[in-house]
Amino acid sequence: MSVLFAFLHHIAAFMLFAAMVIEFILLKDEMTLANARRLLRIDAIFGISAGIVLVVGILRVMFFEKGVDYYTHSVPFMAKITLFVAIGLLSIYPTVRFMSWRPAVKQGKAPAVDAGTLRTLRTVLHFELAGVAVLILMAAMMARGVGMIE
Repeated sequence: MSVLFAFLHHIAAFMLFAAMVIEFILLKDEMTLANARRLLRIDAIFGISAGIVLVVGILRVMFFEKGVDYYTHSVPFMAKITLFVAIGLLSIYPTVRFMSWRPAVKQGKAPAVDAGTLRTLRTVLHFELAGVAVLILMAAMMARGVGMIE
């Protein structure tokens, strides 16, 4: 079971990262109806993936890996959790913006998005992607027992 949950955790994490990258790419140019539709779908995948990462991660910590005691004594693990929460909080802004485009998309129109908003969305995604890079570093450190406190 441990291997299955590790697999699910990693697949969901890769899906989450891929969704972020796709969102970043789709925000590169002027917003079209097709891109707005894609962003709404991709952001839903991002949210579902984040939920799976969270639930499966909690199950791994509690039941399938080294145990709660090990993880609560790992500085990189605590940093990972903090980064995951920070990325989740950062992702609220793009999600709210994308959801605000739904009425226009349902009418078959491209949402009116000014260049400043696109720039802000891309900046937020830059921070999210940077957070994921540091989170991956923390995962590697945690897996090797670096940063354990007694």
